[in-house]
Amino acid sequence: MTPTVWIIDDDLVSQFATEYCIRQANSMAIVKSFDKASESLKTFQECIANDKGIPQIILLDLVMPEMDGWKFLSEIEKMVGWEDKVNVYIISAFAKSKDRELAKSHRLVHGYFDKPLSKISADKIFSSVKI
Repeated sequence: MTPTVWIIDDDLVSQFATEYCIRQANSMAIVKSFDKASESLKTFQECIANDKGIPQIILLDLVMPEMDGWKFLSEIEKMVGWEDKVNVYIISAFAKSKDRELAKSHRLVHGYFDKPLSKISADKIFSSVKI
């Protein structure tokens, strides 16, 4: 099965760098990028409702305008039927040490990585996901 990866990050340079690392780790991955968490949330809701197009991996930035990564997590936490299908990973600059601690303990977060994502980190993500 070809993995589907969503990148949710408002920084286009970070999106590009993250996608580059993903492609190095798994050239067959289908990558979809969102620069707004609200847009990705709407798409995620549609995927859940249709039981189609659900990503296996979400790479989520925490600091974004309008809706940040924490709000996105709060909203998807209310949905059912996806928990065993999707692994959420935080990719962030972690300017606040509190964010790192929250990411470490959040029940939906499977891991967290500093920006920019490295190939080694991308390899870890793919090795931990059952596809």
